[in-house]
Amino acid sequence: MTTASFLEEKQKYTQLDFKSFFAGITSTDVLRVLNTPHLTRMDFLTLLAPAAQKHLEAMARRSREETIKNFGYTMQLFTPMYIADYCDNLCVYCGFNHNNNINRRCLNMEEIKKEAAAISQTGLKNILVLTGESKKYSPVNYILSAVKVLREYFDSVSIEVYSFSLEDYIRAVKAGVDGMTMFQECYNKDIYKTLHPGGPKANYEYRLDAPERACKAGMRNVNVGALLGLNEWREEAFFTGVHADYLQHKYKEVEIAISTPRIRPCSAGYAPKSIVNDIDLVQYITALRIFMPRAGITLSTREKPDMRNHLVKIGITKISGGVTVAVGGHTKGDDGGQFEISDQRSIGQMAQMLYNEGYQPVYKDWQTLI
Repeated sequence: MTTASFLEEKQKYTQLDFKSFFAGITSTDVLRVLNTPHLTRMDFLTLLAPAAQKHLEAMARRSREETIKNFGYTMQLFTPMYIADYCDNLCVYCGFNHNNNINRRCLNMEEIKKEAAAISQTGLKNILVLTGESKKYSPVNYILSAVKVLREYFDSVSIEVYSFSLEDYIRAVKAGVDGMTMFQECYNKDIYKTLHPGGPKANYEYRLDAPERACKAGMRNVNVGALLGLNEWREEAFFTGVHADYLQHKYKEVEIAISTPRIRPCSAGYAPKSIVNDIDLVQYITALRIFMPRAGITLSTREKPDMRNHLVKIGITKISGGVTVAVGGHTKGDDGGQFEISDQRSIGQMAQMLYNEGYQPVYKDWQTLI
């Protein structure tokens, strides 16, 4: 039976001892799961076990097969657009931390229009709007006004902003927002508290419920994820998968997607508590794909070009290009911002890479009728 909220669903695993579970997983267990048509959540956790890394080639083969079966040889392209970086939060790992001494900006509508015009010249029809979390400098009305401007240039506008109320997500959908991304950052509540000592983001439960509020509001696409490096990655990967699985089963009309970002250096100077190497990331993405064959998987420019080229062929479905993480960066040419990116390739260069790998870059796969 479906539970009333994801918080309630997550509490089913309160007694789960990850170390003991992983210690008991053998190669036989992994091979059994790899020959199972439909995985349970505990099967997914089996593929996240250290023992599964011996079978990474087999996991990659099945991951590739599942991806091609459900998505074909296509790859959606998008780019983020930062319109404000004022923030009320004290996240210890983020360059937007309220106490960090950076030059803050908030674009006006004319500046947003110039950014949109510059991005649209690349052919992109998908845009992801980002802000810091400040209801004073980037209130809901400001964000929705920006969406109205962006809809003149793009067929699909998604948001990655602070947690909205249900009523505000409904307003966002009516304004033309068709997708939202919400990173829980860290699913371990105790560690979450130490990472978010102040600001509205410190409310763990309210943030955890945000993707579900977006689903209830009628959002077409909802993207969740954890920021890898804040806690032991296998635990975070598992709860990200459980969260996505919960939403996909409860809101069948919503496209559920997952992002798998690794933490990058930024002005906050935060040192990751858990190192997630390339093999770990491949294991996570392939396990996720085998567990959730129909879910989108997004990969950002936090990863280096070689890594992104490799992951295109074994599981991801959406990839960014022409990225700047600076407010107004698409017109001002400023790369300073929330964190350091690892892949500087333009949209044109990303498209050529995809053609070289036998994939079709997709600039537009959706258009709202409003």
